[in-house]
Amino acid sequence: MSKPAIEVKNISKSYVVSHTYEGYETLRDILGKFFTHPFRTSWMYVRQVLAHQEKEHFWALRDVSFSVEKGEIFGVIGANGAGKSTLLKVLNRITPPTEGEAILRGSLSSLLEVGTGFHPELTGRENVFFSGAIMGMRRQEIIRKFNDIVAFADIGRFLDTPVKRYSSGMQVRLAFSVAAHMEPDILLVDEVLAVGDASFQRRCLEKIREVSARDKRTILFVSHNLSAVTSLCTRCLYLKGGRVRMIGPTAEVVAAYLEDQSNTHSYATLTFPRPSSIKPSFRSIEIHNDAGMVTNEIDAGHPFSVTVEYQTVTENAPCWVSMTCSHEDGTTIYSSADVDKYSNSDFLTKREVGVYRSTFTFPASSSLSLNEGGYQLHFRLTHDPSTETVLAIHIKNDARRFNLYPGTLLVGGSWSVAYLGVE
Repeated sequence: MSKPAIEVKNISKSYVVSHTYEGYETLRDILGKFFTHPFRTSWMYVRQVLAHQEKEHFWALRDVSFSVEKGEIFGVIGANGAGKSTLLKVLNRITPPTEGEAILRGSLSSLLEVGTGFHPELTGRENVFFSGAIMGMRRQEIIRKFNDIVAFADIGRFLDTPVKRYSSGMQVRLAFSVAAHMEPDILLVDEVLAVGDASFQRRCLEKIREVSARDKRTILFVSHNLSAVTSLCTRCLYLKGGRVRMIGPTAEVVAAYLEDQSNTHSYATLTFPRPSSIKPSFRSIEIHNDAGMVTNEIDAGHPFSVTVEYQTVTENAPCWVSMTCSHEDGTTIYSSADVDKYSNSDFLTKREVGVYRSTFTFPASSSLSLNEGGYQLHFRLTHDPSTETVLAIHIKNDARRFNLYPGTLLVGGSWSVAYLGVE
């Protein structure tokens, strides 16, 4: 029996966190203090040397163990700060573990950050050769695969433009394309793929499936996109607080993660006590059931509404609320806005200074409603990413009224069955 491609044995990673802020001083500041108050300054620095600085050890990873077989696509999930990126850095030899060891059998390539291995002053063409050489590819191999790399990255028009002028999406397309065509035995892929657009993400997922199935390459896939993890990975690791929460079949691990997430995001209302004075800002957001109660526990088949209060600070400036409803696995269900931003009406996009209240009602009936499960409502003002806020809702399915079928929607309808006889 062959040995696993990746073996992680009781890895722990500790960082020292200091809680003493001493500030930063220039040599000019220090000399000035010595000349003006020599004894006081000398005693101050002696006390700093002798004083005990309050520090603590933060364990980003603690006793993490798992193995990945050759040719397997293995997923890693967890909330922000769970230790996923630290784990990848340990596996990629960027940082050594405090305890334990990681054994990787085969050549390694990784995609951990946008523009990894790129020089900003070099063109896209030059960076293909530069990055490929860093990853261990021979020049003739790069030349042979060059056209495929450029075609996959879809940057042909900007091939001879310096990378510093590329968008983050263009950089990650090129970086992934080089890494994917390198043909390593092990490929580490972080959430960096989320920078790309939907079309590129689909192509990346197809490429990951292709290289794993055709060439038996081992892939460690870290992502918050649970639908991608579920479709790609047969097994999954769930990290929580730097420790292994669960390892097993992807469907079971994702279900455990979603259950933990639903227990920690139970807000039905948000208030913003300090609205911005320089740009539009939210004041409050509330979820109401069909009885008018503030709650995020909604019965399937019943309507519910969200009420958003926000204020504008600039006269006749475009402003609107956009809302996206997504399943907890990241799948977008529905998007809407309280204005038609393409309309010619000034009232729709140019608001007077003041406070506004917008209410949206999710209609529900026996013909269409959200199915049982967890969902998230993402709100933005005028599509400004810095204003985004999220509320979670949970749809409860009353088994006496609805049958439990998989999926995000309950679509009412009826089957008709006709007996055609015996052939």
